[in-house]
Amino acid sequence: MSGMNKRVADFIKKHQLLQQEEHYLVALSGGADSVCLLLILKQLGYSVEAVHCNFNLRGEEAERDELFCVSLCEEQHIPLHRIHFDTREYASSHHVSVEMAARELRYRYFAQLCQDLSAAAVCVAHHQDDTVETILMNLLRGTGIHGLAGIQPVSYLKAMSNPFPAPLTVVRPLLCLSRSDIEQYLENIGQLYITDSTNLHADETLRNKLRLEVIPLLQQVTPSVKENIAQSARYIQEAAKVFDEVMKEHVTKVMNGNRISIKLLKTTPSPEYVLYTILKDYGFSSPQVEQMGERLDAGSGTVFCSSTHEVLIDRDEMIIEPLYKPVKPMQIPETGTYLYHGASSGMDTDEDSTMRFRFSFAEMSISEIPHDKCIACLDAAAVSFPLTIRPVQQGDRFVPFGMKGSKLVSDYLTDRKYSLFDKRRQLVVTDSSNRIVWLVNERPDNRFCVTHDTERVLQITVTP
Repeated sequence: MSGMNKRVADFIKKHQLLQQEEHYLVALSGGADSVCLLLILKQLGYSVEAVHCNFNLRGEEAERDELFCVSLCEEQHIPLHRIHFDTREYASSHHVSVEMAARELRYRYFAQLCQDLSAAAVCVAHHQDDTVETILMNLLRGTGIHGLAGIQPVSYLKAMSNPFPAPLTVVRPLLCLSRSDIEQYLENIGQLYITDSTNLHADETLRNKLRLEVIPLLQQVTPSVKENIAQSARYIQEAAKVFDEVMKEHVTKVMNGNRISIKLLKTTPSPEYVLYTILKDYGFSSPQVEQMGERLDAGSGTVFCSSTHEVLIDRDEMIIEPLYKPVKPMQIPETGTYLYHGASSGMDTDEDSTMRFRFSFAEMSISEIPHDKCIACLDAAAVSFPLTIRPVQQGDRFVPFGMKGSKLVSDYLTDRKYSLFDKRRQLVVTDSSNRIVWLVNERPDNRFCVTHDTERVLQITVTP
C-alpha cells in the first residue's frame, strides 16, 4: 500500500467512515480531488460507483468534463451514473442562488440514487484546503464553535420532500490530504484530470478570493498557515464533541416535547446558546435567537417565525410548532360521517391531521347522555341544518353548558389556559344561523342542550 493510500485508509478507520462490505457512490467532477478519491477508494478495495452531475453552467467546458468522466470510468471499469440539470431555471423558480441550487439538485439526486442502489453513502472529495477556506469564510460571516471546526468527516442529511427525498450520509475520506498532496499523487501515477476554469478567477466567489488572494498573502506571513489552521480545526472538533454532549444534557433538561421551560432555560450557563442549539433545526437564525433571548420575559402571546416554524412565548414556556396553515370551513348538510382535514397539533407532523365527525339522531334521556368530551348531545329540534365545522373566529361567542350568559370563546379558552396555538386550532360546530352549538371537545352551547322536554337527540361524535 502506498503512503498516500495508507494515510487515507488510516483516516477512514479512525473516523469509521466506510465498511468493506458496503457499497458506495463517489461524486466525480473530473477534477483532481474527485479523481484522486475515486482511484484511492478503488485501490483500497471498496465497492464504488461514480456519479457525475452536469449543471449546464459552463457550456462546452461542462461537456468536456462529462466526457472525461465517461472515459475515466470506462478505463477503470467503474459504473458511472450521469444526470443533467437546468440549474439556472431551478434557482429562479425556487428563489435561491445558483450555488445553492446546484447543491440542492446534486444532493437530492445523490439521496435518490443511494436509495435506488442500496448504497450506504456518497463519498465527496473535500480536502484539507477546503476546510481552511471554509473556516475563513465562516469567520468572515460570523460563526460559533462548529463553524471553526471546519468540514466534518461525515454528515447526515435528513429526509425531506425538498430538497432530499431520502436520508443521505455524506463521507469525506480525503480531509487528511492537502490539495498539493492530491496533485502530487496524481502526477506520480501519471493520471490526468481536468480543471474548472471558474476556480482560477478570484472575482468569481468568496471561496476563490480566499484561495487565490487571501491565503497566499497569509502564507507570506506564516508559510505553514494552512497546516496550522487545519490543526486548530482538529482541536476544535474534539472540543466540540465535549461541548455537544454538555449541550445535549441542557437541551434534555429544558425541553419537554415541543415545549421549552423558560425557568429552566435561565438556569443554564448560556440560555441563548442552548436556545440556538434547539431552534437552529427549525430554521431560526442566530440573530432571531438572540432577539428571543432578550425577550424571554415578554408577555404571553409573543410569536417568532422562521420560514418553517413558529415559537410562541406562553406564560413560562416557549412552544415550537410548524407554521400554521389556515383550514377551510366544512359544511354538513345532513347526518352522516364526515372527514375534516384540520390543522395539525404539536410537533408530531407537518402534515394536516384528519378528524372523523359522525352526526346521528338518537332517542335518549338526560340520564343516558354520555359524559365524554368527544361527544356532544344536543336537542335536535333546536339545531337547524346545514351545520358547519370551522376554526374559532375572532368575536365568536357561545353560552357554555351550565351558564346563562354568553362568553367570548377566546376568554373561555384563556380561562382554560389554552395557548395561542391551541386557540387557533380550536374547532366549533355552528348551525345554519352561525350560532355555535358545540365547542368541539370542550362544551356544548347551553341553548341547544338536551332537556326533559327533548324528543330527539342530535349526537355528534369526533375521533382522530
